[in-house]
Amino acid sequence: MTSPKETQAGSIEHNNSGLGYDDEKDKMDEREAILGLAAKAKNASRMLAQSTIGVRNKTIFYFLEALQDHKAEILAANKKDRDTANPKDPLTKRLAFDDSKLAVVLDGLKALVAMDDPLGKIDLARELDQDLNLYRVTCPIGVVAVIFEARPDALPQIASLCIKSANAIILKGGKEALETNKVLFACLQEALHKAELPADCAHLLTTRTAVDALLCADKYVDLVIPRGSNSLVTYVQDNTRIPVLGHAEGICHIYIDKSADGEKAKRVCIDAKTNYPAACNSLETLLIHKDIAPGLIIDIIAGLRTRGVEVKADPVISAVCAAKSISVLPADESDWSTEYCDLTLSIKSVDNVDEAIDHINAYGSGHTDGIMCENEEIWKHFFTGVNSAGVFRNASTRFADGFRYGFGAEVGISTNKMHPRGPVGIEGLVTYKYKLEGIGQTVEDYASGQKSFTHKEIGND
Repeated sequence: MTSPKETQAGSIEHNNSGLGYDDEKDKMDEREAILGLAAKAKNASRMLAQSTIGVRNKTIFYFLEALQDHKAEILAANKKDRDTANPKDPLTKRLAFDDSKLAVVLDGLKALVAMDDPLGKIDLARELDQDLNLYRVTCPIGVVAVIFEARPDALPQIASLCIKSANAIILKGGKEALETNKVLFACLQEALHKAELPADCAHLLTTRTAVDALLCADKYVDLVIPRGSNSLVTYVQDNTRIPVLGHAEGICHIYIDKSADGEKAKRVCIDAKTNYPAACNSLETLLIHKDIAPGLIIDIIAGLRTRGVEVKADPVISAVCAAKSISVLPADESDWSTEYCDLTLSIKSVDNVDEAIDHINAYGSGHTDGIMCENEEIWKHFFTGVNSAGVFRNASTRFADGFRYGFGAEVGISTNKMHPRGPVGIEGLVTYKYKLEGIGQTVEDYASGQKSFTHKEIGND
């Protein structure tokens, strides 16, 4: 495998540290270089859009093979990244790319290959008049730029989804995963070469300063997806004219209703907090109905504490814990809007389901929120009242994931109200065109009343 260097097609590196430019000329040079790569990606995207599903699937399979063949290099590069990371930074926990992470990535690629072609699907077929037929057909978006932090496993997931949906991809990974990303990207370039697709279908940017230049490439880039901290997502949203898909935070809740099954509630809450606390779908605030038995509250908190969770509680929950000599920290107003990304959890007592809904809508991020309950009417009320992309019942918030949803992988989580929403897989990377087929008709015939529209659905006769 050819290691990514400054001269390798599809990637760009600079000698500066990412902390600034030596002078204004460096800044302009980098901007021009990145705009040039974006223009090349735009051209390559047209070729990719005309490729067959067989070629795209073959590329993903070659990518899978390259990841397997170069496993040792990937793990060695990841160790180098982890050895230089700040161990106190919660995001460092997302940096690991080990055997289990690689296995999940490979499973996702296999699932993606097995999926139908997302392109060319017709979801509307309408006769406007005899021999004048309208179709709405799925097609690629074009060029997708993804800016992501910490998680190197995002690179193969995102790249494979873009290849499947025939979108060119510009990847900007965080400096903390630089070495891992280089090797993963080289595997992608190897796959593109073997499939005889242009190297410009994929580009890798490696400097922090590249972000500003990339955000100016609205002439070539059709969608930008930031994956990372709240500050990253907010910065991207505020500094580009390119459409942005993403979520700023993952402040996820679970509400335990008085109708909940205690054992289910304990098991689910512990999983949602401790399975992978650095993930954006992990539990950050637990809401508990005021009539829940103190014994259950203590049992849940003890289970969390056993697994190393630091608990911050409101006065009601704190009093319950104090009665059993269990020490918890006091929660303040800022805790309700904090994404800890660590083994810390805030807990609050609420009077009823409506107070829980109001709290979630006020402090949540619209990512994923759940309820533990056995009452059908309470569940329906909660589901319709919570304004989040995912609303779960009796299940861990950690299920909010493209791979677990059967999407093969995801390019990110969208908390937008408009499509796409939630874990974004293939369906979020395609748009559509209106295809109209006629035999020489003109609008004048219809404007003058000589002809009229039939507006019949094709195939419904």
